[in-house]
Amino acid sequence: MSYIADTLNNLIHQTAFFNITGGNLLMIVIACAFLYLAIAKGFEPLLLTPIAFGMLLVNIYPDIIAPIGEDGTAGGLLYYFYLLDEWAILPSLIFMGVGAMTDFGPLIANPKSFLLGAAAQFGIFAAYFGAIAFGFNDKAAAAVSIIGGADGPTSIFLASKLGQTGLLGPIAVAAYSYMSLVPLIQPPIMKLLTTEEERKIKMAQLRPVSKLEKILFPIVVTIVVCLILPTTAPLVGMLMLGNLFRESGVVKQLQETASNALMYIVVILLGTSVGATTSAEAFLNWETLKIVALGLAAFCFGTAAGVLFGKIMCVATKGKVNPLIGSAGVSAVPMAARVSQKVGAEADPTNFLLMHAMGPNVAGVIGTAVAAGTFMAIFGVF
Repeated sequence: MSYIADTLNNLIHQTAFFNITGGNLLMIVIACAFLYLAIAKGFEPLLLTPIAFGMLLVNIYPDIIAPIGEDGTAGGLLYYFYLLDEWAILPSLIFMGVGAMTDFGPLIANPKSFLLGAAAQFGIFAAYFGAIAFGFNDKAAAAVSIIGGADGPTSIFLASKLGQTGLLGPIAVAAYSYMSLVPLIQPPIMKLLTTEEERKIKMAQLRPVSKLEKILFPIVVTIVVCLILPTTAPLVGMLMLGNLFRESGVVKQLQETASNALMYIVVILLGTSVGATTSAEAFLNWETLKIVALGLAAFCFGTAAGVLFGKIMCVATKGKVNPLIGSAGVSAVPMAARVSQKVGAEADPTNFLLMHAMGPNVAGVIGTAVAAGTFMAIFGVF
């Protein structure tokens, strides 16, 4: 009987009920809320589903991301995935997949879109000074501020390169959350800063872009950007390599692998490992709340800056540019461009802004990577 009692006692104490805390329960509720948004509402499900599930796992079984023990004990499963985040491998591979799926034609056809993509990066630098005012050191402030670009891989990349791995989890979750919530966050800002007449502006059809232009674009951008900011090579280089796979037309198998199988494998590894950094002990603190608040402010500022610069371009071109496309300058591809189209169509159902908005949108991807490279250059990080 004693043996049976001891066995049952051991089994009972092995359950998570004896170790779970109120914080863990709160994080489990948050994870379930994210899963609801991903599955029921369709908010970036490819990103939010693995992140939310990683969050769920770590708050039930914390050892799933435990590091390798000093005695050589093996680490948890997701710890090995997380190392690929720390080493900036997964963010770079994500960029290659994005490049393989991206058509830079709208940006090539309308180079002025680069200005809108650059304007939307204002939120990053505004958040940098805000983070310093909130008590973060300069490198931590830079890592937090990049959330304003709504670019999860770049946020992870920069936090790792600047040695801010302790903040990587909250930064990544905030960045991916705001990417997912673009349809909720951006429209009120866009409508507040534009008039109905501006939202109804129809833009002229973009010129056709030749195959040669599309092939030269990734090569020229890589040479120019990486010569000026070599530290951007892992991101910009992989982005443009993926795009060259797409546009060259001679490596269809590589393009399909980069944009499908490889991309989705990397998303699974990155998403679950990022979600697993959000244990209650690591996530539920004032520093995390400050990061989430600063990230939201940065994203709102970036959206507003893009729209305001769009209004300037509208005036300069005598009404030929719809200011709504400026909001797509954040690098949440292609969600931000779709939101520009949606808000424009609400004002005039015959208005078609999607392709015009894709120009600033893909420019924003490059712009956020350049902003990250600028911070790395400032701090002398290679």
